[in-house]
Amino acid sequence: MSFIAVLFALLLEQARPLGRGNPVHASLRAWVRWSTRNFDAGKPFHGWLAWGFAVGGPSLAALAIYWLLDAFLGWPVAVLWSVAVLYVTLGFRQFSFHFTQIRDALADGDEDHARELLADWQQIDASELPRSEIVRHVIEYSVLAAHRHVFGVLAWFAVLAVFGFGPAGAVLYRLSEFVVRYWQHKSKTQHQPVSEALQQTAAEAWAVIDWVPARITAISFAVVGSFEEAIDGWRNYEPKSDGDNDGIILAATSGAVNIRLGDAASMAAYPADEPSVIPPVLGEMSGESTPGQMPELAHLAVIVGLVWRTVVMWMVLLALLTLARLLG
Repeated sequence: MSFIAVLFALLLEQARPLGRGNPVHASLRAWVRWSTRNFDAGKPFHGWLAWGFAVGGPSLAALAIYWLLDAFLGWPVAVLWSVAVLYVTLGFRQFSFHFTQIRDALADGDEDHARELLADWQQIDASELPRSEIVRHVIEYSVLAAHRHVFGVLAWFAVLAVFGFGPAGAVLYRLSEFVVRYWQHKSKTQHQPVSEALQQTAAEAWAVIDWVPARITAISFAVVGSFEEAIDGWRNYEPKSDGDNDGIILAATSGAVNIRLGDAASMAAYPADEPSVIPPVLGEMSGESTPGQMPELAHLAVIVGLVWRTVVMWMVLLALLTLARLLG
């Protein structure tokens, strides 16, 4: 019942978003710290061991609870467990607060405040950014946040749920994304940094785990936007991307809505103390920009429409898959 679980999780998250500093995220951070402290000995094998415990442990726990609930209490209770897990891992409200604040500041003509909000959100120096660059950064960060908090989670959840693995895919995806930036952050701020082997392991695992969801998101934006231009932007960028999942999403987004993105984009020294905060969005996209119009304030509404149309498309697909399984 993937459709039911996703629908209720999204509605619950819209009505009562999970706040920062909540016990669930605090427990996950504590688990990741424990895994790092006990298994990171600096060798590649230890890196995979630490990653396996940090990411695989909670994923397997979510799966085991799902199976136990389904076996002893029935599928309705198991679906409730999926809703609870998706509520923690899925949702717009975990990042949309920053988007709304910056958009409102720009609408009021307060560019200085918009720069402050952007700098506070992504921990970058935005003091010299012109208005169009503020808008471009907000679009890029928000599109990739939507991918990580919604579409990537949906992809892994839906695929594994079909095979009876419940919400394990959602946990695997979100924790894989979290540990990359968390360990990078700890390596820069702690007296005993996380080993290079562990950081490399986390980055490699994340690139593999996000490879398919990133392309699904790119295709989804193409379907609900300008299809030919989105696919053309993706095709032109991929040979230069060296496996850059984020850049492919942005190239497809640029074509889908005819907005220029990726020109000398800043690399964020992002905050990493919350599982709900997004990582750095992209590098320099090969130092180039995509074709399209210069970003303007009105394009923020265009991006919101693109994302919500994609959500509706996903929900329709999940509903059809659920109906097909019931009838089959």
